[in-house]
Amino acid sequence: MVEAYREITFTARDGLRLYGRHYPAAFHDGPARRPVLCLAGLTRNGRDFNLIAEALSQHPATPRDVYTLDYRGRGYSENDPDWRNYAVPIEAADVLDFITVTEIAGASIIGTSRGGLIAMVMGALQPRAVGPVVLNDIGPVIDQKGLGRISAYVGRIPLPSSWTEAGALVYDMCKRAFPNVGVEECVEIAKQWFNEHKGRPAPGYDPALSNVLSVLDGPIPALWPQFEALKRVPMLVLRGENSDILSAATVEEMRRRHHALASYVVKAQGHAPLLRDAETIDVVAQFLASTEASEWQPRLAYG
Repeated sequence: MVEAYREITFTARDGLRLYGRHYPAAFHDGPARRPVLCLAGLTRNGRDFNLIAEALSQHPATPRDVYTLDYRGRGYSENDPDWRNYAVPIEAADVLDFITVTEIAGASIIGTSRGGLIAMVMGALQPRAVGPVVLNDIGPVIDQKGLGRISAYVGRIPLPSSWTEAGALVYDMCKRAFPNVGVEECVEIAKQWFNEHKGRPAPGYDPALSNVLSVLDGPIPALWPQFEALKRVPMLVLRGENSDILSAATVEEMRRRHHALASYVVKAQGHAPLLRDAETIDVVAQFLASTEASEWQPRLAYG
């Protein structure tokens, strides 16, 4: 069986080896379509986007190249010996390096949770690196209740001994916010959360990542200036109906400040929507098609 992607490894500016994937477009007809770069949440990795990456790259009408990246200390990228480097500005710099390596400056961004924060920071640091943006259940204001929930499990989830046990663990953690996700699908999701070693689950992120949350003192400051750095590009905001991170009120304020913003509520899902169902994938595909430039040409992120 031919893999839907090719693997990418590169060296970050401080020497860490980082891992990404490229899902090539099924075909090219006419001007090149804008590629997509997918950025995952705090403890997650590029495998979260496997289904939507395949769907977008194989789309029957508008196939496009899709890229994913595992941040340092996540997925198949190397752990950082200094946990203080698990910080949004450093991770944003890693993403900008990945954009330069792959020559996709100006790509659309799908940013789930922390990935959306990174997109906002990138928009402020290197505006030309960022094209249209999909923010998946994240905005400039992060609800404290959801942040507390995340802090309670990062670095504390026990390592399952089998994939069946891993699926049961995921199901137990998700059943309230994702009531329509069954046990069988949770086994598939577990293979996104955890790496694999000798056929069994292995840690999917550096446990030292928990230190990032333990040093937080009070609520995260609102990131409206970073959000407004993206006002120059079209934006789609996905909000999980059961989200405890992104409130409906914050989405409305985002809409007031950004006049090229569309939003969509993903029913019966919490933080963050899984991007696995056909309806949500279609919403994203339509948004990307609607923002397509007449012609897209890669350029250096720092050019």
